[in-house]
Amino acid sequence: MKRIPILLIPLLFLLVQLQAQKAAPLSIGETHTFRSEILHENRTVNIYLPKEYNPAANRHYPVIYLLDGAMDEDFIHIAGLTQFLTMIDTLPPSILVGIANVDRKRDFTYPSTIKELTKQYPTTGGAANFIAFLSQELQPFVKKHYKVNDSTTLIGQSLGGLLASSILLKQPDMFMNYVIISPSLWWDEGSLLTMAPFLISTRKDIHAHVFIAVGDEGEQMQDGATRLATVLQDARQKELFTNFLYMPKETHRTILHNSVYKALQLLNVKRSR
Repeated sequence: MKRIPILLIPLLFLLVQLQAQKAAPLSIGETHTFRSEILHENRTVNIYLPKEYNPAANRHYPVIYLLDGAMDEDFIHIAGLTQFLTMIDTLPPSILVGIANVDRKRDFTYPSTIKELTKQYPTTGGAANFIAFLSQELQPFVKKHYKVNDSTTLIGQSLGGLLASSILLKQPDMFMNYVIISPSLWWDEGSLLTMAPFLISTRKDIHAHVFIAVGDEGEQMQDGATRLATVLQDARQKELFTNFLYMPKETHRTILHNSVYKALQLLNVKRSR
């Protein structure tokens, strides 16, 4: 075994330090943590800004809100899609807001009287408070701190898709575009789907573009997504536009990335009211 002369050891340490100094952290956005008075807890959001974003300029940008948007959830790969689609001129430069989870089962579900569900998921039923957080705290926060226009998109998968469906049916004006992937519409024995035709009929002028996708995920999941698309497509709403895509090669684990890619191509959040 060769030995390193003692005199060379300080030089090696110096070279290691110089090499470390050359490295810089890789940044793709900003992270904010703020107190929610509605939820009585701290909430974290991750923000991706387009390359040309300049807070001093007069340009304003569409906003894409992503449920399950923590750094170790879906934020990084959806930020990559946003950047790539902008680069190839499919999507206008947009701001992505990833909403990190605290308790997604609590935040994304409405109350259920089914004992099996409440026993298995004891914290569920907090969707109303979370929706209030989105509309009364998060959206004003984003508008205050960033240059945004009136184009807003909500992306949700699974329980997040259930929440997005609930907002679309009950408070459709909250967002302009809805990307609903593999929604868990089986929740509470499909009560939201049962109510959907009535909820749609109570509103005279829904202005929304909706993209729904589901993969090879079993009859229950596929039936729920298909029924929701049918209700929306059959609604007598001139400004409600629905795209439905069945993706048989995708599973519940793989569908999000490819479906959001197709959704943003179709919806193109360049539209504004």
